[in-house]
Amino acid sequence: MSPRAGDDTEITLRPGAPNSAHTANHTHRDVSGGWLRPAVFGAMDGLVSNLALMTGVAGGDVERHVIVITGLAGLASGAFSMAAGEYTSVASQRDLVVAELEVERRELRHNPEDERRELVALYRGRGLPHELAEEVAEHLSKNPEQALEIHAREELGVDPGELPSPMIAAVSSFGSFAVGALLPVLPYLLGASALWPAVVVALLGLFLCGAVVSKVTARPWWYSGLRQLLLGGAAAAVTYGLGTLFGVAVG
Repeated sequence: MSPRAGDDTEITLRPGAPNSAHTANHTHRDVSGGWLRPAVFGAMDGLVSNLALMTGVAGGDVERHVIVITGLAGLASGAFSMAAGEYTSVASQRDLVVAELEVERRELRHNPEDERRELVALYRGRGLPHELAEEVAEHLSKNPEQALEIHAREELGVDPGELPSPMIAAVSSFGSFAVGALLPVLPYLLGASALWPAVVVALLGLFLCGAVVSKVTARPWWYSGLRQLLLGGAAAAVTYGLGTLFGVAVG
């Protein structure tokens, strides 16, 4: 049934929103990744970078304590760097979005008819008849915040009520990187004196992270896990070879 003028029923048309009957038995994974994607990729970054750093130093035939100090220093510096970079990036993006939302809010306040016509064009472009598009746009325009939400989603691709938090992004990046970077150091902290336990633990962690990433991709878990294991193993092998080469050259 089409909306009637004066009807108090709130109308919210969202791009690609399924109807309720279809939603009941048809669901999708969170393709935006939510918290899972940055957390897992932060852990993988910590794993790969610290494993490569430690194997590079170990290739130079140094004492055990040097490798441990290197791993802990890599963990701390990498985690703080990730947190600072993520905070700056998300804060800058948020500031830009807030500024653009203010521009849109100002347009809705000073040029409401132009903005209403934009909504009409939007819904006509999505297949609604002209009369119905006019009716929907008229109804939505009566609520400035609802109209702002529609314009923001269509023109900026954001939801004004769900802007990312720079602090949450920084803390999650710091934590996930630190956890990943800790894995190759852990065997040494528990008493290991050889490199291979650290490599095994790190590669198992990479496989697990890759498998978890399959939750937000269409790849099988074993494929994602194996791919990440091979990439991390290759990075460790290259840096170990370089460490050995430089160790011989310097020695």
